[in-house]
Amino acid sequence: MLDALIVPLFVTTDLPPESELAEFGELLAETARELRHEGDHYEAFLAGKVFWLDRPVLPEQRPAAEAELRFAGMLGYLAASGPGHTTRDVVCDVRRAIGEAVTGRYGDVGVVPAVFAIRDQDVRERTPDSALYFDTRDAIPDLVTATRTYL
Repeated sequence: MLDALIVPLFVTTDLPPESELAEFGELLAETARELRHEGDHYEAFLAGKVFWLDRPVLPEQRPAAEAELRFAGMLGYLAASGPGHTTRDVVCDVRRAIGEAVTGRYGDVGVVPAVFAIRDQDVRERTPDSALYFDTRDAIPDLVTATRTYL
């Protein structure tokens, strides 16, 4: 069995109003396939659920403007391969990768995605029932197996 570090993650970012949630989840999953740390590359696997965190609109309020950015979130688990990784390093590496990917796909939306480690319990308790599942396709089977035990 591959030595893997499992990190519960929360990702939030603003996205353009026409963005599709499933596409955002796929972007996150594929971005996490291979991470860099100090010039070295290592394999990873991300599984989680994405959802909108839009502001609530009361009946007496007018709907949000069509040009208004939408706030998206992801709760899930990242498995990083190999020994010697720390949670801090893995989170920094995935934060950098996700920031580059989101900017590359959606342009500068005015804010860098927030990516941070959270408690395992928070992933289970705070993921909305309506959230869309995603994961890294064709990842290393041992990373998939290790992560699936948390889902």
